[in-house]
Amino acid sequence: MRFWYDTEFIDNGHYIDLISIGMVAENGAEYYAVSNNFSLSNCNNWVVENVLPHLAHEGVIPWKQAAVIALELKEFVTKHHGNDGRAEFWGYYSAYDHVAIAQLFGPMVNLPENFPMFTMDVKQLCMSLGDPRLPKQEGTEHNALEDARWNKVAWEFLRDIEAGK
Repeated sequence: MRFWYDTEFIDNGHYIDLISIGMVAENGAEYYAVSNNFSLSNCNNWVVENVLPHLAHEGVIPWKQAAVIALELKEFVTKHHGNDGRAEFWGYYSAYDHVAIAQLFGPMVNLPENFPMFTMDVKQLCMSLGDPRLPKQEGTEHNALEDARWNKVAWEFLRDIEAGK
């Protein structure tokens, strides 16, 4: 099963510190959490202006410890995928997003058995198809769940192009 996701994070060139994660399963199930392990003092101006104001989902900020997010994410993927092979993760410019997820579990070798060791990238698919203009995102950019929903929309749009629809 495919999962589209996005993370918001702090990147200072030395570490990637997870702020939030949103994930949408192929069957429509959704997961969203905000880590309470990141330090506000480490946020640069861009994060303060573009990410922090958009952490709420349905009026609530679902603050959680990183260990809880790791457990819930593993349960979410397993519940909606099972253990019959690896899930397929899709992101947009997703290299750092994959690291942010992997770090929830420690080193990458500690990823749960059904988690992929890499993320498929919607932008790479887009480039392979001639870089068509992607649909405009509905909702708020830089809210990880709304970005994950858009990743799925963009992927579906590109798959239709690929199929000649």
